Amino acid sequence: MAPKYKVTYFNGMALGEPIRFILSHAGKEFEDIRIDLEQWSTLKKDVPFGKIPTLEVDGKTAHQSVSICRFLGREFGLAGENNWEGLQIDAVVDTIQDLRIAFADFMYAENKTVKAQKKEKLINETLPFYLSRLDEQVEINGGYFVNNKLSWADLYFAAITEYLKGGLEDDFISQYPNLKVLAEKVWNLPRIKAWREKRPKTQL
Repeated sequence: MAPKYKVTYFNGMALGEPIRFILSHAGKEFEDIRIDLEQWSTLKKDVPFGKIPTLEVDGKTAHQSVSICRFLGREFGLAGENNWEGLQIDAVVDTIQDLRIAFADFMYAENKTVKAQKKEKLINETLPFYLSRLDEQVEINGGYFVNNKLSWADLYFAAITEYLKGGLEDDFISQYPNLKVLAEKVWNLPRIKAWREKRPKTQL
């Protein structure tokens, strides 16, 4: 019997969408549970370490979004053919996480002046630093992040990029031609395209 998957997260992309991308690309049906803040205040005490997203597989629950994506990548043959490729894939995702954390530092700043300063630094320093290097890596690796073929790092990047674009209200990826082509390539994979067309519409 095929495993039963359940993804629990807020009604948005952010850390939940990479998980949904990988499951969708693998052709796996999953229950897409989306909760609001009021529900979360009640459910939080019952969630491992009080954080979501979580993935439930046949009644067993896991947390930590990157660890979940890595597990799914291994399950579906998207984690490289050997340990070295696996390491390279992990390093790409950890780098994207560094970028996402810098974005979150701007996005959730409450003071308007501080937020504007953080956004300026993000756009003028942080994004160019990371994206120029990631763009070069994709060029070297034949249009993907690792070893000229699709991995869960590519799916993770495309999912997170949608989230970042929504938060910045800027198509920053267009400045990096190799990353732009990679993101569009992933978004147009048949099962990813079908998922993006049917999923709930959210800005972030």
